[in-house]
Amino acid sequence: MAPRRNNRSRTRKSKVFLISAIEGGAALSLLSSTGAAEAVQQALKGDIVAGVNTLTTNIKARKSIILGTLGAAAVGKFAAKSFSVGRLAKLGPIAVKL
Repeated sequence: MAPRRNNRSRTRKSKVFLISAIEGGAALSLLSSTGAAEAVQQALKGDIVAGVNTLTTNIKARKSIILGTLGAAAVGKFAAKSFSVGRLAKLGPIAVKL
């Protein structure tokens, strides 16, 4: 007879996800700088053109703030030594990579 195998006790994998504070903060700052919430509300009401126009005008008007946010996120990532991914900000499917 073949020897029986011992039943391995399975350790339950915890359902944990990690969010980088630097990436999350940069993403939230970029969302507020671009006026993305207002643009999404307009798009959900059916006016997609106005939503896109809102995004483009806010991005053009606030590009120095946006670049400052990305620069601060890059410095923070370098300081935290977590820059191996090369990603400055990520929220959902949108990611800003360096």
